[in-house]
Amino acid sequence: MIALAALVFALPANAQTKSRTGYVNTETILASVPEYKVATEKLEALSKKYNDEVSAELKKAETLYNNYQKQKNSLSAQQRQARENEIITKEQTVKKLRQSYFGEEGVMEKKRAGLLCPIRDRVQKAIDKVAADVNYMIIFDISALQGVVYADSASDLSNLVIKALR
Repeated sequence: MIALAALVFALPANAQTKSRTGYVNTETILASVPEYKVATEKLEALSKKYNDEVSAELKKAETLYNNYQKQKNSLSAQQRQARENEIITKEQTVKKLRQSYFGEEGVMEKKRAGLLCPIRDRVQKAIDKVAADVNYMIIFDISALQGVVYADSASDLSNLVIKALR
């Protein structure tokens, strides 16, 4: 943020008078896009489904462990080892399942990218168009910035971007 301010102040005086800065709130913009709401609802439903599946498998691992704890004194050393290995295998399976659904390369990340990236690309193109049409040099996204304590509503370009999307 400081580097950005330094960049703006380092511009020649005539460039500063011709340049304009504004901001958008992409959360507000995305909320106005019906496809975004549909996509997020699909993602939430899918996430719940996968969470339920992982929870069910985790419950199975917990049941195996609890049964083992109750019975371990009556088991032979060989039976205890077999049960412990079964529990460890089940826990590893749950971990792999969770990773396959929710990891960086998981199903949810791929689905999120497939559903949301085209919408975000459209929003970015609309922002670019507004910036070019109204001659803005810099447009900030206040939904992504931390520490914004004041933003003049006259510099809010969100409604222009929403109109450009329609």
